[in-house]
Amino acid sequence: MGNCGSKKFDLQSSKVTKNKSFPMARYSLRSSLELRKQNENDRSPQTVGPFHGSSGEKENTQQPVLIRKIKANCEQHGKRQGKQESNYSPKCNTLGTSGSRRNAVDENNQTPPENTGPTVRGDEFKNCQVKRKESFEVTDILNNLPENNPLIKDILASYTDHQLYVITKFYRQRLEEAIEEFVEVVSAAMLGEGIFTNVEYQDIKELTERGDRREASKQFFSIVLEHGAPAGRAMWLAFVKFWDVKTKLKKILSEINEKGLNLPKEIILSAMESKVSNYLEDVQEQYRADLRSQNEKLLVNSIQGKQIQTFSLSERYTELIVIANIRERRLLEHELWSRGRDHEEWQKKLVRDQLEKIRIHQLFRDCFGKSSLGGTTVVSGVAGIGKTTMVQKIVHDWAIGKMYPQFNFVFHFKFRDLNLVTGKTSLKELILESYPYFGGMIQHLWNNPESLLFIFDGLDEFKVNIDFHEIDQNMEAERACFDPECICELADIVRCLVKQQVLKGCSVLITSRPHALDSLEKAGINLWAEILGFFLEERREYFKKFYGSVEVAEDVFRQVEQNDILYTMCYNPSYCWILCCSLAPIFSKPEVEQQLPRTITQLFSNYIYNILNNHTRDVENPRDILRKTGEMALEGVSTKTIVFNQNHLQQHHLQPSKFVSGFMMEILEKDCSTKSVLYTFSHLTIQEYLGALSPYLKTVPENLIEILEKAEGKDDGRFDILIRFVAGLSNPYTSQLLVKFLGDFQYEVPCQVKSWLTQKDNLMRFTGSGHLKVNLGCSSESEAIRLNPVDCFVLTTVLEPCDIIEELDLNYCYIQAEGIQRLAPILHKCKILRLLSNNLTDSGMTELYRSLRKSDCKIKILELNINGLTDNCAEALASALGVNQSLIELDLQRNRFRSGAPFCQLIKSCSSLQKISLSWNQFSGEAKKELRALQESRAGLEVFV
Repeated sequence: MGNCGSKKFDLQSSKVTKNKSFPMARYSLRSSLELRKQNENDRSPQTVGPFHGSSGEKENTQQPVLIRKIKANCEQHGKRQGKQESNYSPKCNTLGTSGSRRNAVDENNQTPPENTGPTVRGDEFKNCQVKRKESFEVTDILNNLPENNPLIKDILASYTDHQLYVITKFYRQRLEEAIEEFVEVVSAAMLGEGIFTNVEYQDIKELTERGDRREASKQFFSIVLEHGAPAGRAMWLAFVKFWDVKTKLKKILSEINEKGLNLPKEIILSAMESKVSNYLEDVQEQYRADLRSQNEKLLVNSIQGKQIQTFSLSERYTELIVIANIRERRLLEHELWSRGRDHEEWQKKLVRDQLEKIRIHQLFRDCFGKSSLGGTTVVSGVAGIGKTTMVQKIVHDWAIGKMYPQFNFVFHFKFRDLNLVTGKTSLKELILESYPYFGGMIQHLWNNPESLLFIFDGLDEFKVNIDFHEIDQNMEAERACFDPECICELADIVRCLVKQQVLKGCSVLITSRPHALDSLEKAGINLWAEILGFFLEERREYFKKFYGSVEVAEDVFRQVEQNDILYTMCYNPSYCWILCCSLAPIFSKPEVEQQLPRTITQLFSNYIYNILNNHTRDVENPRDILRKTGEMALEGVSTKTIVFNQNHLQQHHLQPSKFVSGFMMEILEKDCSTKSVLYTFSHLTIQEYLGALSPYLKTVPENLIEILEKAEGKDDGRFDILIRFVAGLSNPYTSQLLVKFLGDFQYEVPCQVKSWLTQKDNLMRFTGSGHLKVNLGCSSESEAIRLNPVDCFVLTTVLEPCDIIEELDLNYCYIQAEGIQRLAPILHKCKILRLLSNNLTDSGMTELYRSLRKSDCKIKILELNINGLTDNCAEALASALGVNQSLIELDLQRNRFRSGAPFCQLIKSCSSLQKISLSWNQFSGEAKKELRALQESRAGLEVFV
């Protein structure tokens, strides 16, 4: 019998006890807690050994695994001591810090030794002595954390060693990511407890110092699993200490707390593969083959004259960053909170500190969600983020046996296709319509609902609003879908599957844009997830796969990286695709003059431009065709229609025969697989762009303001992106790109857009004097609304008619140099201009110089704290203020100024200046003294430095 069955670990008393033949190990983390009496026989012996190191040796000769491991490590590294320097004392009688002594055991009689130390040579333990100074501060962080949630300790203590091992393995990947940022702290605590040897701790610390925290975290768990049950229990006890300070750990511990003693059983059940019945084997084999052929290819439109290109899904698919919850959004979808590297770092920081990454094979039957068994998973993501392609990947990988072996059948439905279903139907009919060979065998599927996965892609595209909220019993009876063969409304079939009212135990996956999620909040969702898109590695990989040539991909990506707006767009796979399509001609034909797009609207305009440019011969009247197509697109957005038939085309005077041309097939996709020919835009965002473009192409202007007001009145988000495109196209630079092929735009439309924007009052309020006061800034970065250049342009358009702006507060809006350029026409009109923490840098000061030099400049108070300003802009600022007569207060705190000379000049030349704040810069003592002395130069002047 192995020793594993006789070990005990009490997370309340936090002491390890063994049979009488084994010594007791003591741990400093547990020293303040009372030992709780335990019945030695309360757990039956087990021999499942990976976690606790059991073996087949007899109990009276088996040495404790923990001690054997440490001795082995000590002996191994002791032999290498001559090859490396050591700062530790040459002898050690204890392992770990003071108060964490673990006595070695004599191999022959297994009795605790005297205080003379271990029986092996002292020099072999040289590298095992803990350096108190090095580990004390780190372990004290752990010891000083408050005691929290004793209930979780009881639950962890109630698990057997084998159960805790299973739980550790089950959560390992999440735990590895949860402790990445403080793995050295937990490792130091394990060292202080005598669990880790000093060499093991130093190895982990070295990895963290090199920046390889992911590998350090993996190594941490490998060491814990090697050291056995006491190490595992000590590790969990350490994790409990971080309950209130580490969000990811708290989430995992909370799940364990909620599931309690049911968790081990749930884990075992979730991992079980479902065996298909003999009479369903042939059907399953044919079904897998069908799904493989339907999903193995990725169809991609091209603007290079080729209508559709086909790629292998496995070779072209780029992994997405998915998080295991949905972020709260104060801004509309598609809002870019920050730009370039800052946007990427902001996302990474959120994932690193708070949000948990989840892989697509973990959406079901894994450690995420309320249950590891059946239930509904919702995956949210903005337009173009890759939801449909992700679903295709899941279906394909199941079909080839690579993913979700727990499911016998995976049924995939697209809401855009379900829109074509008329009248009532049943789940059985939906399946048989696409896969008639199931025939009479389909009724056998219902016998094992736990083996079924239903995927519904694009809830936001469904023309019917599904009500997932609780309803009264009378209505419930009318709308119930009692079984898979029950004839009822399609919306009720989906609702009953999601709420487990039919085929209880099945799994359901729903994807959607964020604005359509509200109705699902009361549906008892098991797991919420959100696709964030691409980080740097994924963006680079996408470019390489798109261009094929590594050299070309790197060249294009280098150009994109230098443009913050373009680089930010690359978080979205759809934008990556359009960007790669649009930039290909620029890099393949250097003689063609075409500037890089700087906004999302410009990016889509660039995309249409390149399509037109590559199909000049087969486009007779592109303006007329695009106008009519845009009108159909706009109507589709209004009615939530994304699949069009020939009747739709005829209503808008579009000839179906025209759609065989390469030009229109770049925009509309033709589907002949159904009974009638259907058309869809290559992406919903392209439909929204063309819908916004159509008013600009009309020969007779229409009342656009009325349309915009009506669109804004819809609170389901269907017009959000279209309105942004309408505003973006009002920029002359953006529209100018398409004039070559489409002629001049309707000049009255931008005026109507501007008029509509100026009527908006949600961003501004009037002061008593009748002057505008605009407050978009916040008192802290965490509360800020970040504005991109498009937002700054819109804000300028709204405020430009005003003669005086009482205050413009953009603190923490992070507008950067490009944003300040867009605001240039209104800066001089502001009496109070607050630009704290906007990362303007020296390059963003140019427009401010010009504004300050204007004779009608109104700026009295100017706040430029925390903007990365240096001496390179100081002289120009001083020169500009030399002619300014309005400025009273100037705040330049927390920048990077070193030289005091320019500010001495500034103070002397700006006669209106009454207060200047220069604290927390990098001035020398002499420069500070000289600046302060200038307070005496005129009455009322205050200089803070």
